[in-house]
Amino acid sequence: MYQEITQQALHAVSQLLQVAKLQPGQILVVGCSSSEVAGQQIGSHSSTDIAQAIFSGLYPTLKENGIYLAAQCCEHLNRALIVERAAAEAYGLPQVNAVPQPKAGGSFATAAYKAFADPVAVERIQAHAGIDIGDTLIGMHLRPVAVPVRLSVRQIGRANLVCARTRLKFVGGSRAQYDPALL
Repeated sequence: MYQEITQQALHAVSQLLQVAKLQPGQILVVGCSSSEVAGQQIGSHSSTDIAQAIFSGLYPTLKENGIYLAAQCCEHLNRALIVERAAAEAYGLPQVNAVPQPKAGGSFATAAYKAFADPVAVERIQAHAGIDIGDTLIGMHLRPVAVPVRLSVRQIGRANLVCARTRLKFVGGSRAQYDPALL
């Protein structure tokens, strides 16, 4: 079961990176309910094993591509995020004092906190793309304008999978022209 979850996560992040065209140094936010992945109600059956399986599917690919991972905590930590200190410094994100636990922060954020070389918690972020596993509401941590991305992977375990990329805002009127490479 865990290998399948890891593979689903790997396929999802690989497809999203291709569609979103993320560049090294950009941020991908991930919200994850391990309870939903297990087919349970969000927040009811936190699983460190499931979270680790998902983290193992996502993080190596992100790290290989130079993309920062922002692991969204659950509502008990006000959806704070766990990031590497280098990401917080690069984006001028003030650190807050929180250490996620499986039942207060979530298993996925806990896995990230344990795996990162120098983890810190931040209150908010504006990520360039996102993966929402189990309807965790990552939209508050995406840059405007968020664009839904449909992948061939629709679920991880039994949890809904929703992905998004962001694009620059359009300015101008009916005479404006836009650079298709920036869409």
